[in-house]
Amino acid sequence: MERVDITIIGAGIVGLAIGYKLSQSGKKNILVIDQHKSFGQETSSRNSEVIHAGLYYKPGSLKAKCCLRGNKLLYELCQKHNIPHKKLGKLVIAPTKEEIGKIENIYKNAIACGVENLTFLDKDQIRKLEPDVTAEMGILSPDTGIIDSHAAMKFFYETSKANGVEFGFGITAAVIRQCPSSYEIVVEEPDGEHFPFETTTVINCGGLWADKIAEMVGMDIDALDYRLRFNKGQYFRISNPKKFSVMRLIYPPPSKNGLGIHITPDLAGGLRLGPDDAWIDIINYDVNEADKEKFFTDVQSYLPALMLNDLAIDTAGVRPKLQKPNEAFHDFVISHEKDKRLENFINLIGIESPGLTSCLAIAEMVEGFIL
Repeated sequence: MERVDITIIGAGIVGLAIGYKLSQSGKKNILVIDQHKSFGQETSSRNSEVIHAGLYYKPGSLKAKCCLRGNKLLYELCQKHNIPHKKLGKLVIAPTKEEIGKIENIYKNAIACGVENLTFLDKDQIRKLEPDVTAEMGILSPDTGIIDSHAAMKFFYETSKANGVEFGFGITAAVIRQCPSSYEIVVEEPDGEHFPFETTTVINCGGLWADKIAEMVGMDIDALDYRLRFNKGQYFRISNPKKFSVMRLIYPPPSKNGLGIHITPDLAGGLRLGPDDAWIDIINYDVNEADKEKFFTDVQSYLPALMLNDLAIDTAGVRPKLQKPNEAFHDFVISHEKDKRLENFINLIGIESPGLTSCLAIAEMVEGFIL
């Protein structure tokens, strides 16, 4: 039976960052497998491509710590390797006076998380920075930006390959068995054939399917609170972005399940609106054109010149959420499961936003487990 040292299941941006980090540290005999034909085909390619500053997360949580550390590491990587990005800055706004309290709470939370460089802005200051945006108050976060996530993933992939990391695409993990000092993984290949191999370490970066991978090795995902739920976010695009002078990311106060329908400039000069949030049972990436009205109503409250016919269907993504629909917060699971008698089995479950921002910080944590 063939044997590898480290198997990473999932080639989204987090799995790719881990492969890159471990190969940079001199680790050899690493295999990355993914069920799709290429890397980053699910959550990693269907998001806002925002480098977050860490305003929203529970102080002391993994989301808060990884976001702050990841923000720094990701900007450094982009600058060093010419990965397209832009530190635009973000305005978190209170469109009405009734929402000012929400903005003040976000500010307090961000400070408790260790976020720096935040500034309160009043109505006139917002109008000077963003003439087309109407709001009663806002917070300016200069360290928020955008990134070409595909370019970042391509960099991780190509650098890892140059360092000797092997990739297997179109390959699905069908069985994982714990052995005395290793794991046997049986994969299903594109032609339907099954192939077993042995690995010392398993790193579960399965994204939307990470709970199912944990379940394969015998974990009770309900008892451990590892079961994932799917939360869909749709995007619409402003078809004539030059009509507006929006230069920064514009965010309303967040909802319970997401960060609200915000405006995101992209690197090509476009403007995207979204995502919204809806719990779903079956994954699909359709955008419901009937929801255009909701997007228009929400965004026009702070971009009053917006017209309904300015909006065009864009794309959709699905968040892998550990929280139940009525829960407000659930942290990442980033766990070496040796305390559950699963030595060298590392779980990454519920890696939603700020997973993109956090990818290198998460890779550091995983590297620490292994080294």
